[in-house]
Amino acid sequence: MKRYLVDTNALISFVTDRNTTQQEFVAPLFEAAAAMKCRIICPLHVLSEFVFVLERVYKVPKSTIRAIAQEFMHLPGVEICRDVDCTVLFQLWPDQVADFGDAVVAVVGKAMRGVQVVTFDERFAKELRTLGVAVFE
Repeated sequence: MKRYLVDTNALISFVTDRNTTQQEFVAPLFEAAAAMKCRIICPLHVLSEFVFVLERVYKVPKSTIRAIAQEFMHLPGVEICRDVDCTVLFQLWPDQVADFGDAVVAVVGKAMRGVQVVTFDERFAKELRTLGVAVFE
């Protein structure tokens, strides 16, 4: 079964209308996960950033964010990843992966062989490729 590791921007694009092209790109992955045709792995740090962005940038009420996050977490094909190798994290950040949150995703991606990272951040995608981590295209 294919596995996809989501970055915060992929989650934000899925639940908002900020960029319909991005939304249409990721929607089939979430639909496939709901049908148990693939796995979506979401680092806990990504979920935390997702909540922060919805609250602070998009001004979504906390009760709505809670409902969205819980619905996402309970999709049959979604797995929340709580484990991050902090030794590897600080080996990558900030020299190989400039953003700390991106470095968390990169560490999980390196640990989970065969996973593809879903991100719309081109700089981060380039960093991932340099590390030998696949990027979903």
